[in-house]
Amino acid sequence: MSTEHLESDAQTASDPKGLRYRALLTLTALGVVYGDIGTSPLYAMRECFAGAHGLALTEANVLGVLSLITWSLILVVSLKYLIFILRADNHGEGGILVLAALVLPQRGRMGWQGRAVLFLGLFGAALLYGDGMITPAISVLSAVEGLEVVTPVFAPYVIPLTILILVGLFVVQSRGTAGVGKVFGPVTLVWFLILASLGLRHIFDQPHVLAALNPMHAADFFARNGRIGFLTLGAVFLVVTGGEALYADMGHFGPGPIRVNWFLLVLPALLLNYYGQGAMLMVVPEALDNPFYRMAPEWALLPLVGMATLATVIASQAVISGAFSLTMQAVRMGFSPRLDIRHTSATERGQIYIPAVNWILMVACIGLVLGFRSSTNLAAAYGIAVGTTMVITTLLFYVVAVRRWHWMRFSALLLCAAFLSFDLAFFGANLVKFFQGGWFPLLIAALVLTLMTTWKRGREILTQRLLERTRPLRAFLDEVDAEPPPRVPGTAVFLFSNPNGVPPALRRNLAFNHVLHARNVILTIQTAEVPRVAPAERVRTEDLGRGFWRVIAHYGFLEEPRVPDLLAQLNERQHGLSVAPASANYFLGRETLIATRRPGMAIWREQVFTFLARNARDAGLYFGLPAEQVVEMGAVIEL
Repeated sequence: MSTEHLESDAQTASDPKGLRYRALLTLTALGVVYGDIGTSPLYAMRECFAGAHGLALTEANVLGVLSLITWSLILVVSLKYLIFILRADNHGEGGILVLAALVLPQRGRMGWQGRAVLFLGLFGAALLYGDGMITPAISVLSAVEGLEVVTPVFAPYVIPLTILILVGLFVVQSRGTAGVGKVFGPVTLVWFLILASLGLRHIFDQPHVLAALNPMHAADFFARNGRIGFLTLGAVFLVVTGGEALYADMGHFGPGPIRVNWFLLVLPALLLNYYGQGAMLMVVPEALDNPFYRMAPEWALLPLVGMATLATVIASQAVISGAFSLTMQAVRMGFSPRLDIRHTSATERGQIYIPAVNWILMVACIGLVLGFRSSTNLAAAYGIAVGTTMVITTLLFYVVAVRRWHWMRFSALLLCAAFLSFDLAFFGANLVKFFQGGWFPLLIAALVLTLMTTWKRGREILTQRLLERTRPLRAFLDEVDAEPPPRVPGTAVFLFSNPNGVPPALRRNLAFNHVLHARNVILTIQTAEVPRVAPAERVRTEDLGRGFWRVIAHYGFLEEPRVPDLLAQLNERQHGLSVAPASANYFLGRETLIATRRPGMAIWREQVFTFLARNARDAGLYFGLPAEQVVEMGAVIEL
């Protein structure tokens, strides 16, 4: 830990205001980070016995399943994620793309190992989109299904009400979550207290259920049930889905609040609830139709359905926000076209809204509810995406441990092999559910991965085609010296990805208008393999003479490049250049792309790329340029 962190902790310990802030941060993190895993008790225990594998509901099997649940939460979440994976931060940020970025080369071409790491990161990220579609559907549907426990009269209204809640959830996304987010933490706190109290009520009736803490019951479970016991792992895995969110949300809260919440509240509450469900099933086997709601007294059923619905909405909100953040990272890293990214909070940079992603997720969630009809059917589709992501996370963690932290290969291999032993067991148990719905998240991941890699490769080909037409900047400046064109007053800013070449918009402007501005700024924006770039490293300027300046700006993949703001920060004393953004003219190139059979990509991928390029967000809007100051110069490019 750095000295700065130690000093910050010391100040917090002696400052009551600091303690209050950390308490508030911890409460807020509870609502954002643990919403998903906190709704698993709604369906996980039921699926262990009511699934297609047909596990017998006996006392020995209940103890075996509870032991598996206990040690899954301890080994996967507590040990793997909370103790080890959270250490792999990239400038304080977490998530699978961030983990991959930790070991990618900062500059130069990647070898096959770098490409393999990048592929794993992209595939893991693509899988999370499938998870983002299934989580709201299964969570809200399982909560509303509690109405059937109150009275069968509500049965016909479960699906329409679920769809209505989902539509409302996605419609309010455009307004941001700043206001609602303030209640996420308190509501989630109440939810976990309810989970604990419901479980305790039945544990007191059957205290011997606590014997499941002994891992020998898990071993005995496999010895007695063989193949069925292994398949049951696919349902047991439902208790740890949401564990990936712990790492993905680390950048918002830091590892401290996440660990405190887990060990002091979340883990005990989850275990108490699962043990309570198990204790009840030992006495009332017929409660298997919905053991979570059967734990509650009749008078509390309707309030519990309402509270569960709130909890699942919060869990869904966290997943949706995660999809927005992941998409923004993909855009910044060059794996997605420019999209309309709207900031919904003036103070919190992480609160964003992406309309295209929002509506795609909404349609997918509604389609899943209508297609699968029940949370039990949806559970078959749940797990493969998260299970695969967890395997990829372990593989990337090994690379980080060896290359970044310089661990001994044997030590890193031993630890990651232990992680993979249960990661692969869960993955294998879920893989058999492929034809029962597990194909859906894999299909979504394959589609997203294809789009990401097609866009990245297409941009590389487009850059190459432009490079073939681009003249060296030095040679162009020599020509300007030899035959000076007329000059007009003002500043022209040319955005171009190659800082050493002549921007096409500059060349076309000179060819058509036969003039140059008095001052010309060639601006190149580069995205670094880090979440954020220090202000001192943001911009580099160079006076090229003849009224030309080269400006290279660096942004992290979580930062938003706003060109007027960047230019406003330039000053004569520090950079030797001062530009008034309001009086500058911004020149952009607009390429019309044509798919051809030239070497590069398959023709169908080139067609996909041209479609994405036509529908990408306007570059002027993306970089925050005033529309009345933008000049676009067109060209036709054959891919």
